[in-house]
Amino acid sequence: MPETETSEPKAPDQKRIFIHLRTHSAYSLLEGALKINQLANFAKDDRMPALALTDSNNLFGALEFSTVMSGAGVQPIIGCSLSVSLDPPKPVTPGAEPDPIRPDGRLALLAKSELGYRNLMRLSSEAYIAGAETGTLVVTRDQLAEHSEDLIALTGGPDGPIDSAFARAHADTARARLAFLHGIFGDRLYVELQRHGLPHERAVEPHLLQAAYDLRLPIVATNEPYFAETEDYEAHDALLCIAEGSYISVDERRRLSPQHYFKSQAEMVALFADLPEAIDNTAEIAKRCAYCPTKQAPMLPSFVSGETSPEERAEAEAAKLREVAEAGLQKRLEAQGLAPGQTEADYKERLDFELDVIIRMRYPGYFLIVADFIQWAKAQKIPVGPGRGSGAGSLVAWALTITDLDPIRFGLIFERFLNPDRVSMPDFDIDFCQDRRDEVITYVQNHYGADRVAQIITFGKLQARAVLRDVGRVLQMPYGQVDKLCKLVPNNPANPVTLAQAIEGEPRLQEARDDEEIVAKLLDIGQRLEGLYRHASTHAAGVVIADRPLIDLVPLYRDPRAPLPATQFNMKWVEDAGLVKFDFLGLKTLTVIEQTANFIRAKGDEIDLVRLPLDNQPTFDMLAKGETVGVFQVESQGMRRALVDMVPDRFEDLIALVALYRPGPMANIPLYCARKLGVEKIEYIHKDLEPILAPTYGVITYQEQVQQIARDMAGFTLAEADLLRRAMGKKIRSEMAKQGERFMKGAAERGYDKKTAQAVFDACAKFAEYGFNKSHSAPYALLTYQTAYLKANYTVEFIAASMTLDMGNADKLSGFVREAERLGIEVLPPSVNHSEVAFLPREDAIRYSLAALRNVGRQAVEHIVEEREARGPFKDISDFARRISPRYVNKRALENLCYAGALDCLGVERAVAYANIDRIMPPGSRAWKPPQAARTISSSSAPKGRRRFPCAPPNPGCRPSASPTSSTPSACSSPDIPSTITRTC
Repeated sequence: MPETETSEPKAPDQKRIFIHLRTHSAYSLLEGALKINQLANFAKDDRMPALALTDSNNLFGALEFSTVMSGAGVQPIIGCSLSVSLDPPKPVTPGAEPDPIRPDGRLALLAKSELGYRNLMRLSSEAYIAGAETGTLVVTRDQLAEHSEDLIALTGGPDGPIDSAFARAHADTARARLAFLHGIFGDRLYVELQRHGLPHERAVEPHLLQAAYDLRLPIVATNEPYFAETEDYEAHDALLCIAEGSYISVDERRRLSPQHYFKSQAEMVALFADLPEAIDNTAEIAKRCAYCPTKQAPMLPSFVSGETSPEERAEAEAAKLREVAEAGLQKRLEAQGLAPGQTEADYKERLDFELDVIIRMRYPGYFLIVADFIQWAKAQKIPVGPGRGSGAGSLVAWALTITDLDPIRFGLIFERFLNPDRVSMPDFDIDFCQDRRDEVITYVQNHYGADRVAQIITFGKLQARAVLRDVGRVLQMPYGQVDKLCKLVPNNPANPVTLAQAIEGEPRLQEARDDEEIVAKLLDIGQRLEGLYRHASTHAAGVVIADRPLIDLVPLYRDPRAPLPATQFNMKWVEDAGLVKFDFLGLKTLTVIEQTANFIRAKGDEIDLVRLPLDNQPTFDMLAKGETVGVFQVESQGMRRALVDMVPDRFEDLIALVALYRPGPMANIPLYCARKLGVEKIEYIHKDLEPILAPTYGVITYQEQVQQIARDMAGFTLAEADLLRRAMGKKIRSEMAKQGERFMKGAAERGYDKKTAQAVFDACAKFAEYGFNKSHSAPYALLTYQTAYLKANYTVEFIAASMTLDMGNADKLSGFVREAERLGIEVLPPSVNHSEVAFLPREDAIRYSLAALRNVGRQAVEHIVEEREARGPFKDISDFARRISPRYVNKRALENLCYAGALDCLGVERAVAYANIDRIMPPGSRAWKPPQAARTISSSSAPKGRRRFPCAPPNPGCRPSASPTSSTPSACSSPDIPSTITRTC
């Protein structure tokens, strides 16, 4: 019998090298508590030549781990602990469903080569994609056999399929599984031994050693670290409870031991002194692993076909871009004309310059791809935003209809978007109507291939408040006490406060910690777990498009709630993997604008949103009064105050307001307003700044103005000035000093004195700390103007559309009702004979939506409307009862229609209708069909032995107030409808 750890220990050999092969990082969600930077520091401090990452079922951190470890001088080994099913499937009886596949345990797989890494990516991806359907993450024995090449397998330790079988005294099963793995992996299979001081490890180890020697398999010693040091054990135990929804006090749950920390080489050599070959094999495995993923250059699908080489493809795409951009510019100029003071030659010169830069940087394919799906969306009449971010500064983008603002007309700079001196991928953020965004993504899938398009994963973290709530729950602290403590932690999503910062700055937290041991424990565990990843989901907007199947480039993840897979790498690392991100954002405002336009067209008027006049006086009059309920970006009290103070009378004022209304530049709003209104004199540090700053009354408002100042005063190119702007914004001291010297020298060469040049440089540097991009504020100001224009000129239609899009938000809905009343617009009550899914504009009135009523539902309303349109209005309650199917309109929906008065138009009192709900709608168990004879319902048909008018139903919003003999409808109200709405049809 081979020696085990119960044998007499030998003196450790300090010259032996041990390498961790089973490390779990924080990407083992709610299981690992080690951040990748920590792992790099531990390995570096202990002079470990290599380190392996084997997170549970995923490769979320593979590229990050590889990059960080390589940077620290440590060889990264990429692996994964995969849940596997090794036993042969049981025979299935004809006609019976096969048993679901269940995992037998976890195997640790390590990539030897690029092929091994690809196989590892495929196994993890297939587990997630299938798991989204079955609810179980598992790799089948067939999948393992098919994708085992160039993978090293470790048997998985106590959680593995071999150990678990031996622990249950199923020795034959354990040996059969081991033989199966040996047949797949051959000499790449290692029997894994772990010693964390757990009884089942000690019990199983002799069987593992015997099986290894019987099959002549090598053994390997591993430690499976989940946390940094033994002091973290209690916090990690709480993390496992958070994962399982359990409590610290529960005995029957998953537990680890304090020994699952990141042990040093010396500790592991001493621990396995009786089995030195198990230590030596860790180094042997590291030597066999000769691959790690690295950062890749961007890869885009080809937009042209038939080109055989990358050079031919680049030339073809460049020619195509130039062709469509020149044609597109001509169409734009014919439709919208030249900017004041500009010639067609100016536009052509700018277009040629941009095209040269784009082609030189090899980005024509990117522009063509974006233009293609935007043009498709517009052809399908899917609302698309006018642009967002620095991309609006590109004339090429405007010519391709990617953006809708002429950058020359509005002084937007291309180099702010794409700088030949700062090589980075262009990035268009595109807004689509939120209701039809998925149609555009589906088009992209169909066009480039479903296996080449995916969303991007994102990870939620245990932030300060969240970690306190989670830990407080597993410690079984009273909810009220935890809630009170959480509210002492500042909540600032833009700049999250850490627990340590919150404790330091809040005496009440310090007092609670010092007074109660349980609070001290809560705060200590919370700080240890803070910042760890809690869950995975998909990014709201990011989509990647590849030139080959994604599974060959990155591992994939599948959220069961998402329509398509996602990359296992997050936004930062997916770009480093060479994939190009496209942002498909859903913007509700676009849907409101389109719905309003549809209402306008329905009454016979025509409206072209692209060609709206930007000088509409009623629009600016309304904005100057601060009447901005429903107007994009300017609904807040602060924005309304700024509008009243500014008295905007031109589109440029809105651009400036969007840029100024944010922390930092907000302090310049009073100065801008005072100068605009002539209350304060407009001043410039130097008269030569007037052409640049005159549009903003001498106030530096945009980042682009800093670039123009550097160009005109110091001789920078706009590309160089962009680097200056970035250095100022990021406060990079060394770069600031370098750029400052360059600025002063350039200004002196152009005749500016040192004092003036320094004053201008300092003013630009101060602004650049918080300055905003005009190319971003201008398109969003256009959306502000469009919504304001619609509200000022088509008020009923705009408010009806806004109510439709916010029907699920009771507070917003009430606000729109109040705004309608303020404007003299009558809001008519819901009616089964007049209402629809949407709120409907009428002449100086809006008909309330049936779908906005609680517990009615869109499907029920669509059925009612469809029946009404097919066979005419409902004549009375009996006609309604005969024609409406209980498959769509259930009892609860009918009760709420009654509560809201939607049945009033059928000539029945609400209390009577409520008492006869069961007669109106047959029991759901009966198969519904339109009956031959009407179910006549009247006041006399109330159940015998009961009053004709029942007591108020169990809903405080509905109280029949009419007398039993009254013929007027009951004053019954729905909690969903503001009480001020007219109660007649």
